[in-house]
Amino acid sequence: MRTRPFQGFLIPLLLAAAAASFTSGCATNPVTGTPDLVFMSEAKEIQLGNSYDGKVRSQYGIYADPALQAYVQEIGRKLAAQSHRPNLEYHFTVLDSDQVNAFALPGGHIYITRGILAYLDSEAELAAVLGHEIGHVTARHGVRQHAAATTTGVIGAVLGAATGIQATQDLFSVFGNAMLSGYGRDHELESDRLGAEYLARAGYDPQAMIRVVGVLKNQEEFEKKRAEAEKRAPQIYHGVFATHPSADQRLQEVVGEADKFKTLSAPRVEREAYLKHLDKLAYGDSAGGGVRRGSRFYHRDMDFTLRFPDGWILDNQARVLYGVSPDKLAVLRVEAEDLAKDLPAEEFLKTRLKGTALEQAGPVPGLAGPSHTGVVKVGAAFGKRPMRVAVVDHRDKRFLFQGAARDATAFAAHDPLFLQTIGSLRLLTGKEKRLAEGWRVHVVRARPGDSFASLAKTSPLAEHAELTLRLINGKFPDGEPRAGEPIKIIE
Repeated sequence: MRTRPFQGFLIPLLLAAAAASFTSGCATNPVTGTPDLVFMSEAKEIQLGNSYDGKVRSQYGIYADPALQAYVQEIGRKLAAQSHRPNLEYHFTVLDSDQVNAFALPGGHIYITRGILAYLDSEAELAAVLGHEIGHVTARHGVRQHAAATTTGVIGAVLGAATGIQATQDLFSVFGNAMLSGYGRDHELESDRLGAEYLARAGYDPQAMIRVVGVLKNQEEFEKKRAEAEKRAPQIYHGVFATHPSADQRLQEVVGEADKFKTLSAPRVEREAYLKHLDKLAYGDSAGGGVRRGSRFYHRDMDFTLRFPDGWILDNQARVLYGVSPDKLAVLRVEAEDLAKDLPAEEFLKTRLKGTALEQAGPVPGLAGPSHTGVVKVGAAFGKRPMRVAVVDHRDKRFLFQGAARDATAFAAHDPLFLQTIGSLRLLTGKEKRLAEGWRVHVVRARPGDSFASLAKTSPLAEHAELTLRLINGKFPDGEPRAGEPIKIIE
């Protein structure tokens, strides 16, 4: 959660709609050399990617590690120089997100999350992910999806297809009703083939593509089981196929075709160089965006904590924090902006309501600082529903809370919990400030006798610690660390 100006008052569900203009005539596909059945010039493609870039950066935030950013940029540009479109100006960016993902926009903007970096184990595997995304750009997959989306009137589908992102409410408001299934098997295979070729031409083993797909497939299976237990949608990388790569003959074939492009008899792997850059990488929630620990939320930079009811699921997005009741009948939305001291909390709330009547109005119970709350009636498909709204001033920030439920009965049951959570807002204690720093990946040398079971006992991970350590070290399902080798732990 990061500060932003309030863009609207009621919980948004916005669909972006902006038709793209196209130049006449078919462009030539840079990979196949055959005409593309899309009417978009390269200049327009670059313009399209540039127009979305700022929105992606705003949505996720940029990971604050200049050395890591430069490293990823260096590897990416080395691969792009070997691609079918070396003339494009490529931009490689590490996003501050714990999602396991990477994606490309038309025209050369490629993003990789810090979340996926934790699961990679060498520079060659990093190159494989970047090469796969470069393949989407060189084959103009995003352009084709955008053309299809425009033709059918589903504007914004291109981003979901290009990224495979588990779209958030905010992402809907920026890009529209995104399709989240990726490009489809044929295009994903084409990107794996192209990525493997770029790997080989740049001096890496193209088989790294097979290895990284295997790593991500293992992570996907783990994430699906965990998400099912937590009753949420899984966050998975869009390029991973339905089967494991060891059983996917077509994937083995398309990657094998890249062997003819090898430039080195002993291709580069660079495991230790990669792990050096990964040391101290934020894992899970980051201090800059806020940290979840059970039903508690801690934010270092804004110096506050909130306590949600036990069992509530916290969804911490880049700009908004959601708390969802276990029965999924109620949600509390939290966002913040810089405090305008010339506008008191009560007046601020009246301004945002734009004349909507506020019932049960008054200060938030339990808070000593400036606050104002009440209940409003908001429109819904089946009539007006009650919503708890509140504004709380905290240090140099102003927090807006919106609590809604499925119906009036559910609202009556959950409204006391909304008020209880809002009233829990306070400064961090010394111990909580340490919790608000979050967890990090640390690279250490395995000692004689170390096992992932023994390392899991000292890990702060509350659940699945041993399995997580195996996954991030490429040792799934039953591998063990060798004495003296560098391994990743979470602290």
